[in-house]
Amino acid sequence: MNIARKKNYIIIEDDKGDLNSFATHLSKSHEEFEKNNVVVNLLNNGDYEVKDLLVFLEISNLHRLNKRSFVIASNPVSVETLPEDLIIAPTLREAEDIVNMEELERELGF
Repeated sequence: MNIARKKNYIIIEDDKGDLNSFATHLSKSHEEFEKNNVVVNLLNNGDYEVKDLLVFLEISNLHRLNKRSFVIASNPVSVETLPEDLIIAPTLREAEDIVNMEELERELGF
């Protein structure tokens, strides 16, 4: 797992290529980044379907309960079948924009 720190979020990348193991590792090590907004970068790992990305739903929900952003940067998936609680962005720039927008919403009390 590689972590890059940005101004108001961190980018976490899988370095093993196993999506299920990566999601499990994120869940187990959640304490390490629970106070940070998180972007999970899967853009270099190939194409995924919604069912593949659902392994992140539990950690996403847990992270968002703590009033922190959890965004997955992944190649486009069908948003029609995507749960509302799972935030997907097609680029790192758009993931950053989502984090910034959610931070602003929290500051304004939404």
